Amino acid sequence: MIVAIAGYENAALSASVDMIQQFSETTSSYEELLALFPPIGSQIDAVIEQIHRWHPPVSVRLSIRPADLESLAWSCDFCGEQITLGPGGDALVLDSRSHDGPGSHTVISHRNCLAERIRPDNTGERARALRIGKDMY
Repeated sequence: MIVAIAGYENAALSASVDMIQQFSETTSSYEELLALFPPIGSQIDAVIEQIHRWHPPVSVRLSIRPADLESLAWSCDFCGEQITLGPGGDALVLDSRSHDGPGSHTVISHRNCLAERIRPDNTGERARALRIGKDMY
């Protein structure tokens, strides 16, 4: 499969499409079937479901499920409850990196879940966790 991610055409990426759920679904129309199993050589839209930068090349997992194209949901890494990524959602995507070596780890969190885990006396960082990305200007 050849994958191009807009804006990252020259990046060293390894991409895969999450097809597991497609095999367990039934379809009610031919159009729905084509959305889940596009013909070879077709150009389709996908959303990035996960990015792993633990070691090169960067591994990108894509989803073409219609529900994910409308609103991608994931589990909060702190509380385990569903969270919406993207516009209207309350997710924070945190990349943690070492100062002395390659690789990174991604944590997805509700704003409140992160804010609750920051020291109570660090009120500035708690406030920023609740506001980042929301009407910043």
